[in-house]
Amino acid sequence: MRHIISILMENEAGALSRVAGLFSARGYNIESLTVAPTEDPSLSRMTLVTRGTDEIIEQITKQLNKLVDVVKLMDMTEGPHIEREMMLAKVRAEGDMREELKRVSDIFRGRIIDVTDKTYTIELTGAGDKLDAFLQALDQGLIIEVVRSGVSGIARGERALRL
Repeated sequence: MRHIISILMENEAGALSRVAGLFSARGYNIESLTVAPTEDPSLSRMTLVTRGTDEIIEQITKQLNKLVDVVKLMDMTEGPHIEREMMLAKVRAEGDMREELKRVSDIFRGRIIDVTDKTYTIELTGAGDKLDAFLQALDQGLIIEVVRSGVSGIARGERALRL
């Protein structure tokens, strides 16, 4: 099962490396990883996506909680949450395809943020499934390059990851 784990950690050199090392040492895969400072400059919030049975996820969370840099941890998939990902897609846009690409981009609520005589760069934000569907809606020969941010997530309602 897919899990989104959000970690509040000290904003120090080597903290990310220790988390990644924990996963690689145990043979677990990180599907997505996003890290940025919080409103408190001494803390960073890391959001990672991994897959595993409930037992494996429990083991991962126990090991993460033992790391010195980890202040607090939350498995977002244990409750209602919102997740988003951002994607930039550079596509070939020539001739009649320009209008079609604009139409498809509008359907998915994307924004064309860069235009050249031969390409469009489209920005899209949403759940990973939406981004995947957008890419599938395009002729694969048009795609030049795709960059995705990885998942960012936040709990719904009063539930929050904070000190």
